[in-house]
Amino acid sequence: MTDSASPTSLLGRPCRRQALRTLPAQEAHVSAARHFAADLLETWSVPASERDSAVLIVDELAANAARYGRERMTLLLVLDHGTLHIVVSDSGTAVEHLRPDIAPDEHGRGTGIVQYLAQSTEVHQTGSGREVRACLRCSP
Repeated sequence: MTDSASPTSLLGRPCRRQALRTLPAQEAHVSAARHFAADLLETWSVPASERDSAVLIVDELAANAARYGRERMTLLLVLDHGTLHIVVSDSGTAVEHLRPDIAPDEHGRGTGIVQYLAQSTEVHQTGSGREVRACLRCSP
């Protein structure tokens, strides 16, 4: 884990705070990602309503990374001038696609929840896996 108030973030812009946590890509570690985010965001004084939304986003993205990643998942949180950037990377090879033959109550709500809560989301295939970014505005 790293937590810093460095002048530049991994996203290439000035930031107030950032933290990185790498975990095995296993469902048993999703709760660790969620608790890490909740504790960190409380330490950073992110208001409760935004913190709750951010923790739910982390939970959904970590669950997907645990399900589709092979070896590891990485959670990066960057608080930058009132915007929280949540980046979850995994070592999976395929981007999840919703399947029409599976009922919404069985699968597929996670990405919808993230898109509803976040101001923006992006999914990228990288050389080592997949990266999902979600941005959430946070009140000062």
